[in-house]
Parts: sequence; C-alpha cells; structure tokens
Amino acid sequence: MQKNLRTWESFDELRATAARGDAAAQCYLAICYQNGQSVAQDHAKAVKWFRRAADQNDAAAQCYLGVCYQSGLGVPQEYGQAAKWFREAAEQGDPAAQFNLGVLYETGQGVTQNYVEAVKWYHAAAEQGEPQAQFNLGVFYETGQVVPQNYEEAARWYRRAAEQECAPAQCNLGLCYETGRGVPQNLREAVKWFCRAARAGDKTAQHNLGVYYSTLEAAEQATADGEVPPTAASDAL
Repeated sequence: MQKNLRTWESFDELRATAARGDAAAQCYLAICYQNGQSVAQDHAKAVKWFRRAADQNDAAAQCYLGVCYQSGLGVPQEYGQAAKWFREAAEQGDPAAQFNLGVLYETGQGVTQNYVEAVKWYHAAAEQGEPQAQFNLGVFYETGQVVPQNYEEAARWYRRAAEQECAPAQCNLGLCYETGRGVPQNLREAVKWFCRAARAGDKTAQHNLGVYYSTLEAAEQATADGEVPPTAASDAL
C-alpha cells in the first residue's frame, strides 16, 4: 500500500497539520491510530481520519478505508463500501487497491463476480510490482482461466513474485521447474524454490520438499544395495 514519505517533527505537529486539513497528515495520523503508534490504538478514530483524507482524493487513504470496510475495523464490515473505496484508489493507480479490487471481483464480494475484471486489476497491480497480484496473475495463466493458458507467462509472473519473497509463488515456481512447465525442467532449481518457500512456512512446499528428499533417500539406498545403477541416484538432482 502506498504511503506518503513526508515526515513531521512530532506527533503533535502531525495532529495539528491533519487538523488544518492536510490530506497526507490525515492519512498518516489514521495509520498511527490504526497501529497504536504514538497513540492508543483506536480503529474508529483511524476510520475518521482515513475518511477525511479519502474525501480529498488521497489514494492511500482511500485504499486503507477500503481495507477497514473489508475487515470490519472501526466500521461494520461492508464489502460494497470496500469495493467503492478500492475503486477510487485503483483508478488513481494505487497498486494495493488494484490488487484488493481484483480480489473482490474474483470472490464476488461487494461486486458481481467477474474474472475478467479480476485479471484486469491484478495485471494493473502486477505491472507495478505488487507480488500477490503477480502470483494471482500467474495462477490465471497457468490454469488458462479467462486468459489463454500460457505456462511461460505463468512462470514469468511467479518468478517476479517469488523474487519478492512471496512464498506461494516460490512454491509454484518450484513446481514449474519440477515439471518443466514454462521453463526448462531443472530439479535443482525446483528444490531451491521449494526450500525458500518452505522456510517461509508454505505447507505445499514443505510437502514437496519432503517427497523429494524421501525419493532421493530411497534412490541412494537402492544404489547402495546395488539395485540401481549409480547414475540413477545422481540423476535425482
């Protein structure tokens, strides 16, 4: 989610600037209330300040306000309002809002389910480097839903997300290398990405890694017992 990079000398200065109507200060003050940073956590006050900034067309505040409605933080959970504020920010180019709007279109929460719209907003966010959008876009290309099935495109988006430490993308990129879908088959690369995803807690990657090592162990044991040629075990990598 985009954040304003301006700074203030003190919390009192921030609050005074927000009270004078500065949208960036209002958004950051809201973040402080939301996170309990320099002030007691208060989601209702966070919503109040996000709304003031959002009404001034501050894209970051609009996105945060959408998240509040999506999660029911400081306001009743209302996906229609979440979609409204995400759209306001998304149309200004906010990548987090574009991704969140894509999720609502994919799930049909607050809007009529529409995979074409979901892919449109995922693509917009992915082009700006949003890793979760890159991963979701990769899934659409891998499955061929809405877009033509294209394993190369799937692997390309998985890689961009994986390099930003998106664990599910790392796992799926590993699967691409394991199966040779969209990339040359390379078990060393597959294991590398499974390991990175597994360390981040991805259960599928942990399972895949366990299967790989158990298969390798079995091959090595068979080699030791003289049941397979020595090259078979070495070919496992």
